[in-house]
Amino acid sequence: MSSQSISHNQVVNSKGPGTAVAVVQLVSKLNVEDNLEQAATQISRAAALGAKLIMLPESFAVFGDPQMVAYGAQAAVPNSGLRLWLSQQSKLNQVWIIGGTIPCQQDMHDLSKVRSACFVYDDGGKEVARYDKIHMFDVDIEDSHGSYRESDTFEAGNQLVVVDTPVGRIGLTICYDLRFAEIHAQLVDRGAQIIANGAAFTKTTGQAHWHTLLRARAIETQCYVLAASHGGQHDHRQTYGHSMIIDPWGTILVELEEGAGLAIANVDLERVKTIRQDFPLQSQRRLT
Repeated sequence: MSSQSISHNQVVNSKGPGTAVAVVQLVSKLNVEDNLEQAATQISRAAALGAKLIMLPESFAVFGDPQMVAYGAQAAVPNSGLRLWLSQQSKLNQVWIIGGTIPCQQDMHDLSKVRSACFVYDDGGKEVARYDKIHMFDVDIEDSHGSYRESDTFEAGNQLVVVDTPVGRIGLTICYDLRFAEIHAQLVDRGAQIIANGAAFTKTTGQAHWHTLLRARAIETQCYVLAASHGGQHDHRQTYGHSMIIDPWGTILVELEEGAGLAIANVDLERVKTIRQDFPLQSQRRLT
């Protein structure tokens, strides 16, 4: 395994054949306007460095439960609220954006909650895809926060999404989805060449499992993995960071540590093709 590591609002950039993509790492807090300003800065930096597709982390704008429903109601109308902001950023910077997640109440069954929704925009600002997080993070952890119950605030989605982009076919996942290998296999069945995961892994679970899970998903799916996370001390919890880009052999191409920053690497679909030809895992799968 080879990797490059940096921290403190720096940039990691790995050269090679293919198309440049970037994952953004943030340390968002309760002030939404400040979060948007920081995200805009990182998007602009990534675009200036040549990234054609930029991914934001989960809950990049709204990182506090008391705000979720209000912002989710705003986003229920297409081309409004945070969806409008993402559209404007993609058009302004002429890049594709995978918008981490924002709260959204569109197509809801329970209006006391929101969906954790990942929207994708093309380089002209057009909304081209939406994925709602399927797996809710309802666990007990030995950290200062102790208990996490996403289902108290969020309604689960139920549809897998693969989106065509100039970089390749991207399967969308969010944070806790990473622990469920079967949905990643289904994304490959739908043509995914890249897996995108926007996350806010806790420091405790990140230290234990983040690298292992991400590399496992890359190896078993033979996809590039784009992992954009938060990394640092928030108002009410601590996240692990280590946003990274992994190739379909499981090699970490670029990796951040803690703090805000960018990781940029090239995605080469010929590498996906070659690895899948040499190791034809999909045709060798045996179902019981």
